[in-house]
Amino acid sequence: MALPISFPPSLQTDASGVPLLPRLLLEPALPQSGMFDGAWWPRTDQIRLELPDLITALTAHLGPIVRVGLDTEAWDDVPDTLVVNGRMIRISWFPGTDRTISLSLGLQNHFLLLVVPPKTDPRTARSAMAAAAARDNHATAADLLAP
Repeated sequence: MALPISFPPSLQTDASGVPLLPRLLLEPALPQSGMFDGAWWPRTDQIRLELPDLITALTAHLGPIVRVGLDTEAWDDVPDTLVVNGRMIRISWFPGTDRTISLSLGLQNHFLLLVVPPKTDPRTARSAMAAAAARDNHATAADLLAP
């Protein structure tokens, strides 16, 4: 069973009163035994707006994030660094469309998350996130995000 991190808190609802789905889901024990350690479903393609909340949530569960690696084609206006909660986070990027984000806590402690595109259908998003957060997952991002 995956660990749903309240991102946003599970008691929040949208304007029509429908509960919001978790935006971040991690494998429960984080054994780092599969391809992904979880999944993130940002609301927009604006990395400067989305990344601070992700880093804040992950720091609370994993410890301080020092570097983020992401796919530049998936985001608008990717910075070299970003200050989150008073800490400077280095941003590395790579070209491609693999829909992932890597997070480093240090030299040997890295996590890889599936990034669910913002406009993904909620059923597809929920299924992809659950599969990416399952222990020993080995599906590719493309397979997980297929409708």
